[in-house]
Amino acid sequence: MGSKTKSRVITIANQKGGVGKTTTAINLATALAAVGKTALIIDLDPQGNASTGLGIDKNNRPVSTYDLLTGNATLAEAVTPTAVPRLFVAPSTLDLLGVEMEIAGLGDRAFRIRKSIEEYDASGSHFEYVLIDCPPSLNLLTVNAMAAANSLLVPLQCEFFALEGLSQLLQTFNEVRATINPELELHGIVLTMFDSRNNLASQVVEDVRSFMGDKVYQTIIPRNVRISEAPSYGKPAILYDLKCPGSQAYLKLASEVIKRERKLIAA
Repeated sequence: MGSKTKSRVITIANQKGGVGKTTTAINLATALAAVGKTALIIDLDPQGNASTGLGIDKNNRPVSTYDLLTGNATLAEAVTPTAVPRLFVAPSTLDLLGVEMEIAGLGDRAFRIRKSIEEYDASGSHFEYVLIDCPPSLNLLTVNAMAAANSLLVPLQCEFFALEGLSQLLQTFNEVRATINPELELHGIVLTMFDSRNNLASQVVEDVRSFMGDKVYQTIIPRNVRISEAPSYGKPAILYDLKCPGSQAYLKLASEVIKRERKLIAA
């Protein structure tokens, strides 16, 4: 694990809430860990659902992503093991709600998370994958996540206004590329909460594929009760019920992500 090896950072963002963003972060990271990769989730959502969904008690987060953003702790100090081998989390707390005001005057305010990851990599450790879970808004936390990332992964719910929200997010993506992170790539768009009984859902899949082409992953995440139940047990769906269609879909998505990663690195 030489210091030349860098973590691959994928930011998972969509300013719309309830599209399966945190579910995707948790289960994709778990699937990556299941195939032998080391993975870290950086939880940048003040609600801390990724941390809770991985079984990290709300009262047991002594060092959080708030401390990374304010410069009071290093990433190594925030990294917390989960029940999944090879999967770690840098948990969040409600303190994140006020962090934007606290760091607004700092010149490097958009690069705080990037700096934390770079310092961690420089120390000689690294994770093969770092997934950053963003809040459902395009604020300074999301900008920090995009500034730190090699690529952006967008979960998109199969519903009527999906494309409208996507174009707004892609606008932010292009602004970040133009101003603070020219290396940022669009990793892909994952269609979530697909209900095969709903004609509209199939129409949305068709529209998104014709609009975004091969940027849309082949794997579609179905609407699945087991996926919704898992977080209340503090477990990823893959640990809660490996055989359910949702877990199987996330395992397929992980192998697609790894394939795309090879292409992105080669390019």
